[in-house]
Order: sequence, then structure tokens, then C-alpha cells
Amino acid sequence: MFTTTRFDAWNLPEPIQNGLNAMGWEFATQVQRDTVPIARQGTDVIGQARTGSGKTAAFGLPILERCQPTGELQALILTPTRELANQVAEELGMLQGDAGLIILTVYGGTDLEKQAKTLGEGVDIIVGTPGRVMDMSERGHIDLGKPQVMCLDEADRMLDMGFFPDIMWVVERMTGREQTLLFSATFPQEIIDAAHEFMNEPDFVLTNAETLDVPPIDLYSVRIGRSNKLWVLGRLLIRMQDEDQTIIFCNTKRMVDLAVERLKKHRFDVAGLHGDLSQNQRERILTSFKEGEVKTIIATDVAARGIDVDGITLVINYDIPNDLDSFIHRIGRTGRIGRTGEAWSLVSRDDEPQLSKIMATYGLDIQPSEAPELPEGVDRDPVRRQEDFTETADVFGYVTVKLSLSPEDAGSTLNVANWFVEQLRCDELAIGTIAFRDEATFVSLHSSKIGTAMKAIEKRPFNGQTMTASIVE
Repeated sequence: MFTTTRFDAWNLPEPIQNGLNAMGWEFATQVQRDTVPIARQGTDVIGQARTGSGKTAAFGLPILERCQPTGELQALILTPTRELANQVAEELGMLQGDAGLIILTVYGGTDLEKQAKTLGEGVDIIVGTPGRVMDMSERGHIDLGKPQVMCLDEADRMLDMGFFPDIMWVVERMTGREQTLLFSATFPQEIIDAAHEFMNEPDFVLTNAETLDVPPIDLYSVRIGRSNKLWVLGRLLIRMQDEDQTIIFCNTKRMVDLAVERLKKHRFDVAGLHGDLSQNQRERILTSFKEGEVKTIIATDVAARGIDVDGITLVINYDIPNDLDSFIHRIGRTGRIGRTGEAWSLVSRDDEPQLSKIMATYGLDIQPSEAPELPEGVDRDPVRRQEDFTETADVFGYVTVKLSLSPEDAGSTLNVANWFVEQLRCDELAIGTIAFRDEATFVSLHSSKIGTAMKAIEKRPFNGQTMTASIVE
């Protein structure tokens, strides 16, 4: 994927080169090598490149070079999802070094007035989803006549999601547009037709032929609720030998900070790496990791791209990535130059469809596993396991409990409901459906009440009748 072309051979502005150095990036990927020189000349570019190929820097570097920190909108980048908008904005923020550009994300699902206030304070680059950019423009918070550069990222996904009418609406109002960059993994006829409408003799960059190498490492998954991911993480880290190094991947900067904070509380020596850190902080952490002083790093996908360390023996997906290719790039951090390596994925119920999709797409054999046992000589978990019933709850948060209580002893569903309300001292809404079958009683209880309910069932008889209970999976 990487070429022999060095970023420092391009004579990029000093702040941007500093940003690249801080991220540990030395060599351009194929799409960057082929796109950046053309785009720097102001030419329109259509690039075919998959996620994970380095395309964000391919369009990001020319855009950052062109923009000045004036607080006036100069570039607009449209993405199909808020997740991708955040990822692109984070990477641009790191790439710009100390250039001082204000880069804002604009997407739905966030407070509109707060977003409008932020935009009113000045912005140089907007990364957003088409619908919200259109909405904010109609409300007068974004002047689409100002940006000179427009970029469409993952155009085929935006087409699939029905965004192209919104995109065309935005394009028509970008009267000051001088350059357009469009990236897509595939090119349906609709995209080609649209591109010819609003692009000016674009150059084509085709780099989609690359393949993703899956390293020969051991892959495991642990089915675990989010409340207990830290417990499994503790067990994985305590197995590390002195020569081992680990990368833990989280999907967001906030989750990186939380994981670092929680692991440090449990006396693990870890460092976090993401786009909100200063250049000096990132360089210091990367150097410490490369020299083996820091053994464990927790990072977002964007921040981890500058890490090239042969001694990494363990990769942990604390979060399953939203993008399929990112999974391969993550696990490719270990098993370098013929060494052994392991990759563990912590999978909640909500994560399972995404992991199944990853396995099917790349033909991966990921072995379902329990949390590893504590190593010999360690008799206590570094992180205590939490009581967590959310994984067995239905979509409304109710968990079904089977009681060894016959219909005759129960009397009626109302009797059962009243007993639970009295014992748990809870609202009736915490008690769901109650049913009798196979000489047992099945009660749905809200997951927040399960722990208390199990203790009450164990200690208190029902009309003189002792009961046992089990969770219905």
C-alpha cells in the first residue's frame, strides 16, 4: 500500500510537514502519491480508492495547503455519515499541524442552535453530511458561495443513501467553487453523469486494485457486554510478558480517554493517542512506544496510522470499527516479519452483525472464546467484573427470569406482579409480562432490577414457597 515517495519530498508548508512528522508518517500511499501533486495544481480530481487506502490525506493535504486561518469558509467536504465526518475532521486536524485552521463538523443528531453558534464564531473548513449542510445553509448559517474547494468523500455510499439530490442542491449554490475533488470506491453511471455536470475536465486517479493483506495471526472474539469490556481488557493485559507491546483500538477520542483513565486507576501503564493531543504530545508518545518505554497504547484508527512497530504482539478491538477495512488495518499491526501475534475483539450484542460482516467479507476465522484465565500466580482480577444483564435484555430493556414456581402456587399473574413490586419496592412499569408454562413462572423484569430481584428470590419465599431462579438467554 505504501510507496517509496516521501512526504518531505513535496515541499509542503512547514506546519503541515510538522503535522505529518508528529503522526509518524514518512511515505505516501499509492492514492496519495497519485492525487496530491495533481490536486495541488488546482485540477479537479476523480479518485477511485477504498476506505483505508489513505484517501483522506490525498484530498486533505491539498485542501489544507490552500486554506488560510482567516475564519472564513474556504473548503467544504461532504461525507455520507457522521462517523466518517468525525474521522475526516480528526485526521485533518492532525495533518494541519500548527497551521491554526478551524475545522468543524456539521451533521444531524446534534444540537442545531449550538452548531449554529459555533459556525458563527468562524470556520475555515467544514466537514459534514449533505442533509445538515443543506439545512444550515437554508437557515443562513453557512454561506455556500464562499468555499473555493469542494470534496465528495465516498460518493457511491452517498448515492446509495439517497443523498445525491441534496449534494446537487449544495453544488448549485457553491458559486465560488474553483476546484472539486470526488472519491469513490465504485463508479455507478449516476456518479459519472453527475461528475461530468459539475466537474471541469477532471483527472482520474485509479488505485482500487490494491489488496488487503490479512496477517497470519490468531484471531479471537469474546462476547461480552459493554459494562464488562474493561474486565476482559484487564485479563488480556495482565497476560503480557515484559517484551510484549499492545495496541487497543477505540472508535472515538472520548472512548480512548475513558479507557486510559480507567486502566490507569487499575494501575496499568498505558498512553492514549488521538487527534486532540498536541504535536509534541503525539511525538513523545510515539517515540516512547517505538523505543519500548511505553508498552500499551490506546488509539483511534486515525492516530494509530503512524505507528509502525515490529514488536506488537497483541491487538485488542475494544470497539468494533464501523468500517470493514479498518479491522484489517488494525490486526495488521501485529504478526510482523513472521512473528506470532494475537488479535482479540470484544463484542457486545450490538457489535455482532458488524463482526459477522467483517468475517464474511474477508473469510476470517475468528474463534469465539471466553475471557482468558488469569495467569499462574495471579489470584485476583485487575478489574472487577460488573453485574450486567443488558446483553440478555430485549429491545425495551427487559430480561426474562424463570422461576421454579408452579401456576398453582403462584395463584395468578397479579399475585406475582404484586410480590415483585413489594419486594423490589419498584414501580409497576419495572415488571413486564408474566406467563405460566411447563409448571414454571416466567417474569420479565427491567434489567436495572435484575440483581435485586435475584437476591430477593433467593432469600424470600413466595407465600411460604421457596423458589430458585435462572435468566432465560
